[in-house]
Amino acid sequence: MRRGSAWRVGIIVVITVIAGILLYQTPMNLGLDLQGGVHVVLEAQDTDGSVTSDDMRGALAVIERRVNALGVAEPVIQWQGDRRIIVELPGVHDSQQALDIIGRTAILEFKDPFGNTVVTGAYLQTARLGTDRFGRPSVDFEFNREGARLFGQLTTQYQGQVSEIVLDGEVLQRVTIQEPILEGKAQITGTFTHEDARTLAVQLQGGSLPVPLRIIENRTVGPSLGQDSIDSSMQAGLIGIIMVLMYMLFYYKLPGIIADVSLGIYVVLLLAILAGINATLTLPGLAGIILSIGMAVDANVIIFERIKEEINTGKRLRPAIEAGFTRGFRAILDANITTLITAGVLFYFGTSVVRGFAVTLSVGILASMFTAIVITRVILTTVVDMNPEKMARYFAMRGVSR
Repeated sequence: MRRGSAWRVGIIVVITVIAGILLYQTPMNLGLDLQGGVHVVLEAQDTDGSVTSDDMRGALAVIERRVNALGVAEPVIQWQGDRRIIVELPGVHDSQQALDIIGRTAILEFKDPFGNTVVTGAYLQTARLGTDRFGRPSVDFEFNREGARLFGQLTTQYQGQVSEIVLDGEVLQRVTIQEPILEGKAQITGTFTHEDARTLAVQLQGGSLPVPLRIIENRTVGPSLGQDSIDSSMQAGLIGIIMVLMYMLFYYKLPGIIADVSLGIYVVLLLAILAGINATLTLPGLAGIILSIGMAVDANVIIFERIKEEINTGKRLRPAIEAGFTRGFRAILDANITTLITAGVLFYFGTSVVRGFAVTLSVGILASMFTAIVITRVILTTVVDMNPEKMARYFAMRGVSR
């Protein structure tokens, strides 16, 4: 084995090990169709006038802030049509809690003893889960500068009188103002459970919705369905991969084994890249991975056939390998560029599920080109250096040297 070949093989081994460690330590995000969750369709309702695009953009921003506060991994929040919003929350199985958080308007008002609104939740700077002096759940909040000024006026002017805290027209709490609160910090207490207080804090922190939203579809996908999808996809993918590996082994013999090794490295690299970019794996995404595996094998087939053609023209094995990879690369590049363009169009115009397919397919194509052009080439030339006579026979030409 040449010293240069040994170094290249060593680098490939290191890259594969690093990819394997990254894949082991970084769990793959699963989409709604694989791990289950909540799928909700919301529709904006007319109030005083028609629903505008600014209203919809504002509602999207509020829902995104609320969902982010929930800590949901890779949620899907999409504007559909004129006034609908689709929300998918993978891993969330309490649909009622999700609906309470994302669908409530959450208009908070602090009223004076005469029922007049003095300050609203629009002036809130922070809202978070806390506890009162008795250890019961509460919502601790803080106003911005203008809100603190207005709240200070309210608590100063009406000291000793009863004030109401109202959420979406419902009285949350009636309190007697004991003393002026000038620093803009206060607390909402009551008969809250821990989840009630957390939900209210998330709603207030995210801000109020600019328009009311009505739930027109609410669907819960159970985790058992997701597991069934994973099992079926993995079984189909495993059968397909085994058939491909066996075909390469029986048709190309030792070069086929090299292609199979390269394919195994490709799968590790692909999954590690998807985990590293925090991609969400969906059922169509699994289909994209399986499809890209087939395309990775196609690249090796093209290269091996080009090598055979070069040998049949009278070239020795090493020059034939170099020419085969060069000529094969052009065909592989042309085919993959057209597929990448298609994947780009699917990503730009598609929905979340279609985008997942486009992402996995695109990453798979790029990774397959790298493994076919670089990894297969390094392994193949290394093996040829060890026994060129034997390798020549596998490419249908006996007695050929390097």
